[in-house]
Amino acid sequence: MTTRPRIVVVGSINADLQFMSPSIPRGGQTILGSGFDMGFGGKGANQAVAARLCGAQVAMIAAVGGDLLGTEAIANLHAQGVDTAAVRVVPDAATGTALILLEPSAENRIIVVKGANDRLSPAHIDAAADQIAEADMVLVQFEIPLQTVYHTVRLAKMHRVACMVNPAPALAADLTALACADYLIVNETEAETMAGRGPGTDPQQCIDELLARGVRRVVLTVGAHGAVLASREQRVHLPGFPVSAVDTTGAGDAFIGSLATFLTEGMAEREAVTRANLYAALSATRVGAQKSFVPRAQVDAEWTRRP
Repeated sequence: MTTRPRIVVVGSINADLQFMSPSIPRGGQTILGSGFDMGFGGKGANQAVAARLCGAQVAMIAAVGGDLLGTEAIANLHAQGVDTAAVRVVPDAATGTALILLEPSAENRIIVVKGANDRLSPAHIDAAADQIAEADMVLVQFEIPLQTVYHTVRLAKMHRVACMVNPAPALAADLTALACADYLIVNETEAETMAGRGPGTDPQQCIDELLARGVRRVVLTVGAHGAVLASREQRVHLPGFPVSAVDTTGAGDAFIGSLATFLTEGMAEREAVTRANLYAALSATRVGAQKSFVPRAQVDAEWTRRP
């Protein structure tokens, strides 16, 4: 593309409070942690920053609380080059917050309090409809009300704009309302929930069910093993890249934000997914969510260096 792709992210903004400890405490137990970090997150904001670092023009439609964390979250996005004109301040709400417990294995456990994210309404999306109409792709996740998600997907379809849905956190949802999206990006847990299957179901069966129920394309992320790209016409596993992981927080969002950018630049799907695998892997080598994302030049250099 001769110009940078335009991506609109409809989703959450959080403050991330990350506690590092040798183990996860049991009920009633207090343990001493080994470290603490505070940063900015939320799946929407993370994906927006990843897309921006990969070279896209990015605008965010979101809501924050009328508190210090909200002010700082908007300032952070602005500093990253993300258009925040459509980020609403809800005076009587708290900004969304995530508590992240990180073990030495790099596995994490996360508790999210939605706060103002839960107040993002279809009316807010309509108010920013011009931005959606002018976009090359719209990204949306499940840390905002589902009715707002459905409305966003419908609006993108009405304006013939590509749409990528990330149903995270995993919630039972109306697949009919999401079927007109171009991509459904899920991990194994989210695939089970969206397909209405129980824990431990073969992921390929979940993909079968999602496609049978009208989803156009499924991208199933499988951590360090990469991702599966599936449609009615094809299904291919695109392997990940080995790295020394220290923190997987935000890796899924790094994958999605970068994938959206690569696709809207005109890359073939297989190459776009494979490059997004690399971008996500690189993010896992650093602590934090947005702070772990690398600029485009670095991932391009790594792509050239690796086989």
